[in-house]
Amino acid sequence: MIFRLIPLLAFGLLLSLSNPAWAQFIADDADWKESDTPAPPSFDIGKLVQFEVSSTSSLVYGVDPASIRISQRDGLVRYVIVALNASGASNVMYEALRCSTAQVKTYARYSASGGWKSLDNPEWTSLYANTPSRHALAFAKAGACDNKVVPDSVNMLINRLKQPNFKAAQ
Repeated sequence: MIFRLIPLLAFGLLLSLSNPAWAQFIADDADWKESDTPAPPSFDIGKLVQFEVSSTSSLVYGVDPASIRISQRDGLVRYVIVALNASGASNVMYEALRCSTAQVKTYARYSASGGWKSLDNPEWTSLYANTPSRHALAFAKAGACDNKVVPDSVNMLINRLKQPNFKAAQ
């Protein structure tokens, strides 16, 4: 009887290894290496897809879908995030989410007068740390990450952002 179960167990193991979540476990090992970071992409404030960070904040947060890049190889979502206040002033950052470890990294900041300025020695920080990364955590939960896995496509991520009932499992 046990010999009949062996092929089923082998099939189940192979099936589980083909699951996209398995790729995230591989990325979590000590050999994980971040891919080369592309230059900050252009963005259009008029095309932002907004998401809520805090119901008490006067800032409006959004990402331009054209700025989002998903790397299945290293499990990163790179994007330009914009925070707008009521007067129209903006805070713009080029960041990445590492869903498998719930971390964020800010690569550069943008100013209208000076363009992009890269940060010296950007580092991964926890989305849950007591840092100004509330927007990154909200973005991850709004659709950029789901159960520590990056979306399959930018379209999937944008569709999640547009669904107010989508809440990622973190």
